[in-house]
Amino acid sequence: MDRFQSLSVFAKVVEQGGFARAAERLQLSASAVSRHVAELESHLGVRLLNRTTRKLSLTESGQAFHERTVQLLADLEEAEVAVASSAMSPRGTLRLTCPIAFGEWQVAPAIAAFSARYPQLKFDVELSDRMVDLVEEGFDLAIRIGSSSSQALIARRIGETRLVCVASPAYLARHGVPKVPQDLARHRCVVYANQSPRDAWRFADARGVEHVVRIAGPAMSNNGRFLAALATCGMAISMEPDIMVRDELKSGRLVELLASYRPPAIPIHAVYPSRRHLSAKVRLFVDFIAQRFAGENADGRVAGRSARTAQPPARKPRART
Repeated sequence: MDRFQSLSVFAKVVEQGGFARAAERLQLSASAVSRHVAELESHLGVRLLNRTTRKLSLTESGQAFHERTVQLLADLEEAEVAVASSAMSPRGTLRLTCPIAFGEWQVAPAIAAFSARYPQLKFDVELSDRMVDLVEEGFDLAIRIGSSSSQALIARRIGETRLVCVASPAYLARHGVPKVPQDLARHRCVVYANQSPRDAWRFADARGVEHVVRIAGPAMSNNGRFLAALATCGMAISMEPDIMVRDELKSGRLVELLASYRPPAIPIHAVYPSRRHLSAKVRLFVDFIAQRFAGENADGRVAGRSARTAQPPARKPRART
């Protein structure tokens, strides 16, 4: 059995929704397509497809195997295209979507630097905090923060960011500094609308023990920069990706809290449709931005004031903010 060809045939059968259409696209006979799938099922010892006269569907094992197959074939295609197009310069227009705040603070500088290197490439960028359908809306690439999984998409992890719990010195002067995560239950906290669950923050201590605390507060938003601005104004405590509040931490407008407790790291993915050939413009930009993030991560933790080393000033009478 040619395992690679059988994998390709299996993926095409699922993509086309039937043996006859897959055979037509692959320029094989229907019996040959059926034989490839049967040999693959025999080799694995499991049924991958449920077959009826009217409908073809994946079994539970077939679903899991198909996801891995699509990823494997896409990785191989990407490697072949990378070698074949290594001497090409990116041209045309790269349609890209990414979250609003992340695009403004991280992707825009990366695009500017990349454009200086490859001036013949143009960018068409949509900043949106919604989950954009890349195939339906014709995008080449998305940069997404958090988990990103789909049968129809390839997600390459290009970096990560960690969450930091932050507040302004003015807020801490009025309300005190939380010493352990459970203290946050007594504080005003702003909530990120897209997190799940919305009312819980997670931390891990030095031993790896998880601490979950329920939070509540005066505002909720789907935009992290807006929540960071509220925290900077002294309204409440916020939980933000470190890349979003790096400048505020360096300047002292925000103070990192609970530095010995680590919220979970959040992956950053470059996501693109698996059914397309990976063009030179997408491949080169993804490589570029991955290297850029790797350089930033090598610098270590976000430089900034921590509540353990930079205590707020002594409590003063409440002032208008």
